[in-house]
Amino acid sequence: MASPSSSQGWYFEEFKVGQRVVTAGRTVSEGDVMAFADLTGDFNPIHIDAEFARSTPYGQRIAHGLLCLSIAVGLTMRSGFMSGTVLAFREIGTWKFVKPVFLGDTIHAEVEVSETKALPRLAAGTVVLDVEVKNQDGETTMRGSWTALVKSRP
Repeated sequence: MASPSSSQGWYFEEFKVGQRVVTAGRTVSEGDVMAFADLTGDFNPIHIDAEFARSTPYGQRIAHGLLCLSIAVGLTMRSGFMSGTVLAFREIGTWKFVKPVFLGDTIHAEVEVSETKALPRLAAGTVVLDVEVKNQDGETTMRGSWTALVKSRP
């Protein structure tokens, strides 16, 4: 696992293709799901109604996919390597929801730098990160890529 050179995140020049970061984990709670439903207005019963969810192929409630993606972004930011140096989150590349995340699952992100491109006129560069979100059993629940604009070293 790579780590930043200081308490600040990595500058563009510190990102190297192949670097990997594994974030801490976070358990997805009923409170998370209900707060996300309130925030977004997505009250699909698969997420909020235990009785309904028992009748689905999953047999239980599942967390919103976008909630889990958001948690993965937060875990990545909390890991420190992007803290204070990311200027913009520019793109979510192809994103695949592979397996459901159930209430009570603990997820973490495994992040690998797959591409960098300097943008000198912006005093920054783009960094493409391949991301896999895994549950407590090591199963991939979602994967894809993110592109961030990261500032260059002063």
